[in-house]
Amino acid sequence: MDGNVKIVDVQRSIYEDNDERARLLRSELREKGVYLLNVMSSPGAGKTTTLTGLINALKDNYRIGVMEADIDSDVDARRISETGVRSIQLHTGGMCHLDSDMTRQGLDELGGDIDLAILENVGNLVCPAEFDTGAVKNIAILSVPEGDDKPLKYPLMFTVCSLVLINKIDVLPYFDFDLDKCCEYIHARNPEAEVITICAKTGEGIDKFAEWVDRELKAYKA
Repeated sequence: MDGNVKIVDVQRSIYEDNDERARLLRSELREKGVYLLNVMSSPGAGKTTTLTGLINALKDNYRIGVMEADIDSDVDARRISETGVRSIQLHTGGMCHLDSDMTRQGLDELGGDIDLAILENVGNLVCPAEFDTGAVKNIAILSVPEGDDKPLKYPLMFTVCSLVLINKIDVLPYFDFDLDKCCEYIHARNPEAEVITICAKTGEGIDKFAEWVDRELKAYKA
């Protein structure tokens, strides 16, 4: 090629605008003292059941609001509302994730006077991990029946999460799931990630999850 030709690199991340809006939202929430927690998993991993246990453990000490994101239906929002906390359903119109603008709309509808806002993201292990919602921390829930190799197959999900909950440990004897290997795979993607084993159905380990969230909230408000 002609050496006099000037090449200008105009590539720009398609996520750049969302990332900037997410940073702004996070800053605004920090000023208000609202802690936003983004919870992600594949469908059926137990997000709603896990959150119900968490809410029941914390609702006497914190004002909690929950945003349930799905392509359609209000099943999860109705289940969460039975705990007595504020709950709204977010319909994504076919989109497989929430971004920061969608999250902001949900927070506006949820209203103020909240200490902890929980976003239960759309169920899948790919798209939600790609979009910053403005959350303080991200959590992933991985259930035993899904297999211990998910951190290898969906690396970004486990890279962006500060905490991984391994759910449905009551069925460990019935599945070829190596807990130590799974933790090894998680820490290969994210050495700083904490791992807590739980059974949302029986409540096992939910106290440890609640303690983690309680520590986060106290540090955030300190």
